[in-house]
Amino acid sequence: MRHRFPTLATICLISLGLTSLVHAQERVDGVDNWDFDVYLNDKKVGKHSFKVSEVDGVKQVQSEASFTVKIFFITTYRYEHSATERWIDNCLLEFDGKTNSNGKRISISGEQTGGSFVIETGDKPIELPKCVMTFAYWNSEFLKQPSLLNPQTGDYVDILVEKVGDEMLYVRGRAVPTTRFKLTAEKVDLTLWYSLDDEWLVLESVAKGGQIIRYELS
Repeated sequence: MRHRFPTLATICLISLGLTSLVHAQERVDGVDNWDFDVYLNDKKVGKHSFKVSEVDGVKQVQSEASFTVKIFFITTYRYEHSATERWIDNCLLEFDGKTNSNGKRISISGEQTGGSFVIETGDKPIELPKCVMTFAYWNSEFLKQPSLLNPQTGDYVDILVEKVGDEMLYVRGRAVPTTRFKLTAEKVDLTLWYSLDDEWLVLESVAKGGQIIRYELS
């Protein structure tokens, strides 16, 4: 496990009136950027970035991911994902996502239409409630939802969120106070850490075979 807990002396120093010592996102020209290094069992395998901008109350989110897993210099798995989402008042207006999972290509889109949110997967359209949220890690409000849309599969899944508690964590080489959450759903097992200001800092996911995928801020 990478970047675990600081010493007791460090914790005592931080507790003396300090809050978050790092900012998860960096703002450039009005755009918030999250850039994560992605690790598989402590081995770096790729990057995942998120850009969030807002115009006239409408948020636009762009995400790009690219992972490559190698064993003895031989590529055994390659993953690429890109998506664009538009939001208003914590409701998804529309999205368009493309995924290449080891050669299997998936394209999914959706938009608010009338009184529902309609998913297009290439088969029969799927109708969901009008106001839905995806696994929008950059917005901690998604943790309050009973169900979430997986934009990579089009599945609308029930979730269970548990606040595990507060703990200190190293982020970009600094010890910061965080709150840890556990999120579970069908085929989903996530642990998320947020700063005291509700900024997304770290993610861990249990993958097939019990392997751990971990996101750390670059």
